[in-house]
Amino acid sequence: MTRTGGTVTHPTDTGAPGTQWPPHGSVVRPWRSTGRVPRPDRTTTSVRCALPPHIADLPYEAPPDVADLAARAVERLVDLDRRLGDRTTPFALLLARTEAVSSSRIEEEHATLEDYARAVVGIRANSSATAMVAATGALRRMIDAAGSGTITMPSVLAAHRVLMCDDPVDGPVSGRWRTVQNWIGGGVSPRDASYVPPPADAVPALMDDLFAFLDRDDLDPVVQAAIAHAQFESIHPFTDGNGRIGRALVHAVLRRREVTTTLVAPVAAALVADRADYFRCLVRYRDGRVDDVVARVASAVGVVCDEVEFAALRLDEIAADWRALHPRAAGLDVVRTLLTDPVVTEADVDAAAVLPHPRHPWRLDVVDELVDVGVLSPVTQRRRDRAWVAPDVLGELDALTGRIRAAVAA
Repeated sequence: MTRTGGTVTHPTDTGAPGTQWPPHGSVVRPWRSTGRVPRPDRTTTSVRCALPPHIADLPYEAPPDVADLAARAVERLVDLDRRLGDRTTPFALLLARTEAVSSSRIEEEHATLEDYARAVVGIRANSSATAMVAATGALRRMIDAAGSGTITMPSVLAAHRVLMCDDPVDGPVSGRWRTVQNWIGGGVSPRDASYVPPPADAVPALMDDLFAFLDRDDLDPVVQAAIAHAQFESIHPFTDGNGRIGRALVHAVLRRREVTTTLVAPVAAALVADRADYFRCLVRYRDGRVDDVVARVASAVGVVCDEVEFAALRLDEIAADWRALHPRAAGLDVVRTLLTDPVVTEADVDAAAVLPHPRHPWRLDVVDELVDVGVLSPVTQRRRDRAWVAPDVLGELDALTGRIRAAVAA
């Protein structure tokens, strides 16, 4: 471990009994609070920061039950991605949005899917919904970049920029490693924090080490994804947005390792179902207990795959019902459009029109008729550039997360 200043405690060679993973070390750094803060915070003069181990070349062998759980999760994902085939392509955005919404809820961002739909078309009535839309963009950016075969610093920084660029506080530093000390829990200083990540000057080297770990191919993909996620959360390289980018990293690993080609399994929906246990697993990782976080992520993947397959069947049924209810909608291929994205704008309708003249006046008549029969519901009140949402699709996405929560609790 490289000395970064202050009093350093190095990670030991082995972690908790039965593991091969070193626990985090620590370093003491000077601290001074500024502004109007309580006296105990003003008189705090130092802070003990965690120092995660460098993991680029560390060996890891999961115990047989955890290794089997991870292997079955990979097998299930590969099989589901293959069998859904082309059906997964339009489904991918829906699942990415489900994942981003669930990941945001772990960070205490709460909004209905209707609020989310409004945010998609630029209505900023709910800041949490706007954050969820940004999280979707960041997730897709990371997954798409990982499809090139590597996960790089520029791709992670670009995803963070998408996530945080409009944030009123952290927007100016979006897409950059932090240059200040951060902490989790506590108050206006790290005095009572539940976790103090490494000092800012240790972040670049730790992240370079993590990217080297992400280049490995000798680990089970789910194992690699789980460890990379836990290590990222320990480093906490950004001032904000670490949880959402860290969970997107799970999907980036699965895409880089070709476990998935189009599927986005909403793993965060299973993690948010038991936030306390998820956070406990991250704490145990800092003590060198890798098995817990690996098992937690592998179990989440297994649960999600079962429910995603059922959701795909339900969406097929919804599409069949729509076509029977309104055959003329097939002329615009509105049904296919809505199964790709349940939020549709006038521009989307124009793009979906399979007519010699896409702006044929009856294109919006069809949309109005779909509103009358309940297939669509308006999300804007404006007369031009209108937008609609498909309540049945949003309802299935809500049902999907509900079924995942129930399966985790069972």
